[in-house]
Amino acid sequence: MENTDFQSTEQKPKSNKGLTILLIIVIIALGSTIAVLVSKINQQKVAAMEVQTILESEKQGLQKELTDLIGEYDELKGNNDGLNKQIGEQQEKIKKLLRIQASNVDLIGKYKKELGTLRDVLKSYIAQVDSLNTRNQQLVTENVAVKTNLDQARTENVKISQEKDQLNSQVQKAAVITTSNIVVTPLDKRGKEASRISKTLKLKVCFTLRENAIAKPGTKDVYLRITNPAGSVIAYSESDVFNFQGQQIVYSAKRQIEYENKDIEVCIFWDNNNQLSVGEYTIDMFTEGNLIGTAKFSMKK
Repeated sequence: MENTDFQSTEQKPKSNKGLTILLIIVIIALGSTIAVLVSKINQQKVAAMEVQTILESEKQGLQKELTDLIGEYDELKGNNDGLNKQIGEQQEKIKKLLRIQASNVDLIGKYKKELGTLRDVLKSYIAQVDSLNTRNQQLVTENVAVKTNLDQARTENVKISQEKDQLNSQVQKAAVITTSNIVVTPLDKRGKEASRISKTLKLKVCFTLRENAIAKPGTKDVYLRITNPAGSVIAYSESDVFNFQGQQIVYSAKRQIEYENKDIEVCIFWDNNNQLSVGEYTIDMFTEGNLIGTAKFSMKK
């Protein structure tokens, strides 16, 4: 009996010691495992921080590109209201993107995709602007050519107008009726030629209105102006006037005749109211505002 109890007592300490060793081994294993896990977690944190830094850098780069893109769109604006409106819409899209707080791979990817789309749109607008500029340049060139042709046409029209005016002037001059054979005869009270001023009751002025095929036929007023030796026109009244070169001038006598584009003999009589004096006189004949004949005669005492 005593031997048995002693053996049992010796086995208990051995059993407890083994359990302690096992526990120590488990603790050491757990500690190693925890250390490994902590190390991995720290590594993951470092890797996550590195990824976040890369993402943040990429985000800032994309934001700068988007901001620069707004400026590039601005440079395309011009006088085309329709294109300006489309550019403004694209700029608003960019501003909305810039307001997104991109912090992960998915949002960064959206940034990149939208940036690529916006750049493609920008390229299409650049092509439109280039096309419009080319067309505008063509129109400018065409306008210069049209203006040159228009200036040439105007110059030609001025030349034609001047030639027409010259021709009209020549035609008008050619259409003026002229006179010939102007003869002034003093008459006494019996209608005979007077030999002295004191016996002169009338002046008889006869002339020929010459044939003119291009003159306008019809009723003509023929005016007679008698200028005395002192240079004054003899007239019955200051109201006896007609138009000559835009001015109203007095006449001494007039007669109305029917002109038929053929030579016609005409005489105009002027009554003397003691207005004659010795010296040389000038006779001027007018019709239709034109001076058609001039002659001189002298009165002797």
